[in-house]
Amino acid sequence: MLTRQTLSKSVGGPKAPKDPTKKRPYFFIMQGKEIFGAPQPDGGGVQFLYMDCGRLIDAARLSGNIQDEYMLDLLKTSQGFKTVVHSIGVSVSGRDSKEPVRFVLEMYPNHPGEKATQIKKDLFMDGMETVINLEDIDFEPSDKEVGQIRFEFGTSKVQGDADVRFYLNQGFIAPVQPMEQMVDFNSSGYRKMISKSLMHVGNTVRLEKVLSKAGSGENVTLSFIGGSITQGAGAIPLNEKCYARVFAQSFEKKYCKGGKVNFIKAGVGGTPSELGMIRFERDVLRDYAEKPDLIVIEFAVNDEGDETKGVCYESLVRKALSLPWKPAVVLLFAVFSFDWNLQDRLGPVGIRYDLPMVSVLDAVTEQFKLLPEDGRVISKNQFFYDVYHPSNLGHQIMSDCLINLIDSVNESRDTSYEEDDKLPCPVIGGDFEKVELLDKKELEALKRKYKISKLEAGSFEDVDKDLQLVEMDEEIVPKPEFPGNWAYNGKDTDVKPFVMNINCSKLLLVFKDSGSALFGTAEVFVDEKKVKDVNPLEVGWTHCNAVIILNEEKNRQHKVEIKMANGMNDKKFTILGFGVVRE
Repeated sequence: MLTRQTLSKSVGGPKAPKDPTKKRPYFFIMQGKEIFGAPQPDGGGVQFLYMDCGRLIDAARLSGNIQDEYMLDLLKTSQGFKTVVHSIGVSVSGRDSKEPVRFVLEMYPNHPGEKATQIKKDLFMDGMETVINLEDIDFEPSDKEVGQIRFEFGTSKVQGDADVRFYLNQGFIAPVQPMEQMVDFNSSGYRKMISKSLMHVGNTVRLEKVLSKAGSGENVTLSFIGGSITQGAGAIPLNEKCYARVFAQSFEKKYCKGGKVNFIKAGVGGTPSELGMIRFERDVLRDYAEKPDLIVIEFAVNDEGDETKGVCYESLVRKALSLPWKPAVVLLFAVFSFDWNLQDRLGPVGIRYDLPMVSVLDAVTEQFKLLPEDGRVISKNQFFYDVYHPSNLGHQIMSDCLINLIDSVNESRDTSYEEDDKLPCPVIGGDFEKVELLDKKELEALKRKYKISKLEAGSFEDVDKDLQLVEMDEEIVPKPEFPGNWAYNGKDTDVKPFVMNINCSKLLLVFKDSGSALFGTAEVFVDEKKVKDVNPLEVGWTHCNAVIILNEEKNRQHKVEIKMANGMNDKKFTILGFGVVRE
């Protein structure tokens, strides 16, 4: 663990100053970046900032104003990085200037399991810049690219601001670095920007009931389901500054007259509505122990890879709308830094059910193109923490967009709306509206419903405890997703398949993705026919994945078999659960 004592030894005492030298040109990859020591098992804290898969290039564009495609292309590889970058300048500011922090820039290797370079430097949170000369680093030959930057703290929940500059080798020129202006939340420009987020007001009957309940002094339950943005990625600290928590607090302060807000946050990073619909009852309804008054659905930047192109999303919407206590449902469309989301694909779902829809894309993207003197309210660099996730400012704006919807409904209170008890026909599809999660925990309860006459785990009898971790609700300590799993540990000499006989019409497999070379491909068979090869290394990090393995119109008995592919008996594979539909 990092301590003040270890840092003082590594930094050493004062030295005689060298003659001043002219600083090399540089560009930011982080400027005033808020960081937070998320709690770790050893009592320390870590802020992870991932730079692989093109995210370093996006940081150079967003924070460093780099437009030179040659330079950006070089930054994609370890060798190119060393060609461009002469040294790294790091400074961290915090409340306690004597608080130690360790900066780590970690390369990722060409192949999982290979050794890769880690550049480490200990410093204090006093705002003073420390420069790391790359000529002093012994790089590993297996380095592929800059993989991640992290800030390690001796204790958890330490907050600060970090600047990271890349100083350039001779022959490279950096553009003028942007100096950001403060965002004026009280300006007419800010209010106008927020107003543009109201994509569709829709039928407000259910929202008006939420407002009436809050106004009468009763407690209300506000819930949120989505991907990493709803989980709180980019917010510092994530559990306090995420848009969902900020909105819930604003709603309570503005509209609750004596009652409180019960807050449910169920965002899981890197996952689409294909998984969201499966975990809805568990993570939002808490197995029907909770009855949310409002459900905000945010998957507009996660569903690009949805194999159904919107059927899973609409199934989730129908699942929420069909609840007997008739909660209000709001569709929230977040945005990526390249001015993109899926609202054109998913918006028709909101129109079909006449739902309130809020578009962050509509609010911010046009003004990103302006200069401050021409009416820009917030820059793209200020709004985004990285290419995918909003900063604290971005999360605040998302919250304000939702509050703008609530304000609009509260001001109009249109009593002319009526609500049909029967949902209209789907516009894309509602095939999975009745999907349920089946895992070890739910197995006994669902055995009779799905006529599971046989379930033999075979060699998949272990429990994988190294799972994707998620901060739920107001918690900062993450909890594992899908702990009731079936896992193969890669150690059997005679590998036996997982076999299940089940009566259903549709079936999804939920499995664990991993970045570890210890994991391998499994084959999925339905009724003796191979339907899918499932490779947990395709995504490259530990997270939950869902794929359709059966999609029929009518219920019938099926035999499901999962076994390791040829040559993979020494590899691991984890079945997290299943999504099951019985019509």
